Amino acid sequence: MGFSELLHTIGGMGNFQILQTALIMFPTILITCHNFLQNFTAMTPEHHCRPVNWTNGSQVPGGVRDGDLLRVFIPLDKDQKPERCLRFSEPHWQILNLNGTSSLNLDTEGCLDGWVYDQSVDSSIVSEWDLVCDHKSLKSIAQSIYMTGQLVGAIIFGIFSDRYGRKRVLQSATVQMIAVGLGAACAPGFPAYCAFRFLSGMAMTGIIVASLCLTMEWTPTQRRTLVNTYAMYMITLGQVILSGLAYFIRQWRWLQGTVSVTYVIILLYSWGLPESACWLVTHNKLDMAVKNLRAVARLNGRKEQGRKLTPEVVSFHMQEDTAAVKESPFFLDLFRTPGLCKVTCCIALGWFSAGFSFYGLALDLQKFGFNIYGVQMLFTVMDLPTKLLAGLSMGYFGRRITVVSLLLLASCMILVTTFVPQDMNTFQMILCLFGKGSLAGCFSCLYLYTMELFPTEIRQIGMSAGIFSTRLGSLLAPLIYILGSHSPVLQPVMFGLMPILAAIAASFLTETNNQPLLDTIQETEKRTLGQLPLLLTIHLKYSNGFRFIKLGGECLRVL
Repeated sequence: MGFSELLHTIGGMGNFQILQTALIMFPTILITCHNFLQNFTAMTPEHHCRPVNWTNGSQVPGGVRDGDLLRVFIPLDKDQKPERCLRFSEPHWQILNLNGTSSLNLDTEGCLDGWVYDQSVDSSIVSEWDLVCDHKSLKSIAQSIYMTGQLVGAIIFGIFSDRYGRKRVLQSATVQMIAVGLGAACAPGFPAYCAFRFLSGMAMTGIIVASLCLTMEWTPTQRRTLVNTYAMYMITLGQVILSGLAYFIRQWRWLQGTVSVTYVIILLYSWGLPESACWLVTHNKLDMAVKNLRAVARLNGRKEQGRKLTPEVVSFHMQEDTAAVKESPFFLDLFRTPGLCKVTCCIALGWFSAGFSFYGLALDLQKFGFNIYGVQMLFTVMDLPTKLLAGLSMGYFGRRITVVSLLLLASCMILVTTFVPQDMNTFQMILCLFGKGSLAGCFSCLYLYTMELFPTEIRQIGMSAGIFSTRLGSLLAPLIYILGSHSPVLQPVMFGLMPILAAIAASFLTETNNQPLLDTIQETEKRTLGQLPLLLTIHLKYSNGFRFIKLGGECLRVL
């Protein structure tokens, strides 16, 4: 449309766009670090009850080894390991005289004096605040509180971004992230930690939606898929960097603080970024838009073309768009028209399902029983080929069929784990690898697809609706772990069925491949209501082909 022509005039994918695309690596890397940070700051070390006081050495019979001594105080579980949440109410030295485990029915009690943790695992919030046994659900609740912050931030920062600009939201959210991230690192107790993590989740959403939208609105139509794929690879790189940081920084407070303070990089370079000219034009701030367009033209080597741009020229190009834009967009605008309501509901279900199942697989890596650092790295590496395939598929087959295919593939991988025996950890992990990889590829498509589906005047709110939905899903995912402790089959069934529902909804979305970004709700309504669902489109495509072949056969028979 009008703004696409302006971008082409000032150089298209020029030096400025390349530099801005390179700078987006910092928000995407750091956002991923915060999302998966609790995999390392909340690791659960091996632990058992602190034994009943036996410090008086005269109470210990001679010749007793330290390895046998624990059996006197702590009962063994079915795997012949010390129980994590039970101890004998008093020492039972007679156990040492029995071969194997004792069959006596001895009195036990809870961990009245606290726990003893494996010292090979450095500090975590679990060992510092005893989030084990009856309090183990608090670990999942802490992650859900962080996701709730993202959910709230998606609403607040989305509205602010469409009203006050992308750049202003990026800067304010970055300042908030630095402050509350360092606050979480210094939290004196678990409630304070959860409060700071809630605010961190809010700030994280503001940073990611503002930075991605700012970049995409300066990117020409033909290069949006490439830029989006690059951003998604930066998310994967963030997981690799987090694994490396967590390996070398074992103290959870130092790890939390290190990740948070690096947001200073975003704050420093954000002052030099120009506000989105697309947003400025659609909000009738033509003088500032012309100034930014001329600056970009200068960086792209199109100084002469930039000089020709005036408020009158820009207004002429986009007069229809600016006339239809609402002054103060609000969240309810997403449901203003039937076509826009359909887009919002379908894309929101896709985001919800991807977030629900993705974080359901990614936030409980300790269950496989392998080294947490190695498993995190393996799950991250698996994202690389799936994101590449997703990028290629988006360009060749389109956004819609790519999203539907990846959701169905992820669903199959997750549901198969339901029938895999619990002792086959390696096979379960491989299936989860493919499932998480498919969902990672789906995320890379959803980020681009959502921005293409919504018009400029409510694009940030539409993007925030998607982020809101995925954070709602990721908020519920840790709670499924709590229910899954009572019914293990519930986890894979819940995480596997949601992508199927999302795939059905995504088939009703509009294809946007090689289509220009729309600026108004009216334009979106025309394009949305004029396209058929995916399955019907495929049916008609092949039906027409078969009719053509049949007609050709009839003609040959007549001749």
